Amino acid sequence: MIHSISTALVLLLGGTVFAAAQEAAPAPNNLDRLSKFQTTGVTDFTVIDQGGSKAEALKRNLEKIKLPDGFSISLYAIVPDARHMAVGPQGIVTFVGTRKTKVWAVTDRDKDRVADEVKDFAPSLAKALPNGPCFSPDGVLYIVEQNRVLSYPAAEFFYESPDVAAFNVVKEGELVPDDDVSYNHTARVCRVGPDGKLYISLGQPFNVAPKEKLDLFRQHGIGGIIRIGQDGTGREVYTYGVRNSVGQDFNPKNGELWFTDNQVDGMGDDTPPGELNRQTAAGQHFGHPWYGGGKVRTNEYKGEEPPPDIVMPAVEMDAHAADLGMIFYTGTQFPAKYRGGIFSAQHGSWNRTTPIGARVMFTAVNEDGSVGSTEVFAEGWLDENGEYLGRPVDVAQLRDGSILVSDDLAGALYRISYAN
Repeated sequence: MIHSISTALVLLLGGTVFAAAQEAAPAPNNLDRLSKFQTTGVTDFTVIDQGGSKAEALKRNLEKIKLPDGFSISLYAIVPDARHMAVGPQGIVTFVGTRKTKVWAVTDRDKDRVADEVKDFAPSLAKALPNGPCFSPDGVLYIVEQNRVLSYPAAEFFYESPDVAAFNVVKEGELVPDDDVSYNHTARVCRVGPDGKLYISLGQPFNVAPKEKLDLFRQHGIGGIIRIGQDGTGREVYTYGVRNSVGQDFNPKNGELWFTDNQVDGMGDDTPPGELNRQTAAGQHFGHPWYGGGKVRTNEYKGEEPPPDIVMPAVEMDAHAADLGMIFYTGTQFPAKYRGGIFSAQHGSWNRTTPIGARVMFTAVNEDGSVGSTEVFAEGWLDENGEYLGRPVDVAQLRDGSILVSDDLAGALYRISYAN
């Protein structure tokens, strides 16, 4: 259930009671006011009820999830349209992006490892596809939207108010050119790297990027990953040849960037493979559009000479499983085999004859930074009838070493923990 703290409209639909928030639309100039630490007059939050029949149904679904021995999964929070997550450095609140207009603030106030409160973050500020939140080590929250990037200093402490200090990092309309703003592949993610710079993925909007767009895309980093200073200066293209990456993280042992990439559609059920990539130097090229995934050439560029020194994926994943969010595991709660490895979410196929994915994968990373084996870690959101009970999007780590998995189909966060 969704309701406003101060006002609610109760609707009776098919015998089920829903509460709908009556919210005033945020004024377009509110960013200016918030950047000057001024109030906007917005007073209401949208708050998500955490109990009831929805919670019970989600818990029943989790009984079907298979995990390695010693692990368990539980419902952490009901979060509508939950996409990518950023856990605050102080461990106070987890921010959850969506592909709609909300960012959610999820708080476990009594530290029983179940959220007590889920409400919208900075409701006085209008947002457009705020999919990608990430934190700097000193507590600045960055949120990448469809075509801008905002910073929220001290977000963990200001989030209790509808008005939150917010500042432009990349102004609206300057992340990608207006003519190339698309409804497709605009779920962007970010990370603050070990160099203190902000890394942002910019998926290119086509199935296969057309030739006439390649120069423009290369210039702006569309179909790649850009990096900029946390103040928005010094923009450069760090990664080339990416179709649509919606997951990235840095290896804490050597600072190398790893990222997922979604392969070209329409080439068959079992080809080309999805990708988990390892980047060892700035400016490397990962193959798109000459390659559709792995070593599979695209039909559109089959006769073309690809750029030199293409970097092939560290791991070829199942075709069309839709590899999205990922993290390096740095905790100590899980057994030693998982420490320093990668947990990644597979959203699940949308156009495969027999669906595949909807699971969490684990990839070991060796001491020298090379890749180890990849295996299924958590599965069961795709049932025996080929029906999705949920679609994992992202993985995040809590301070106690357990992990969260977001699910935008069911609208939830799950917690996976280990007990000796």
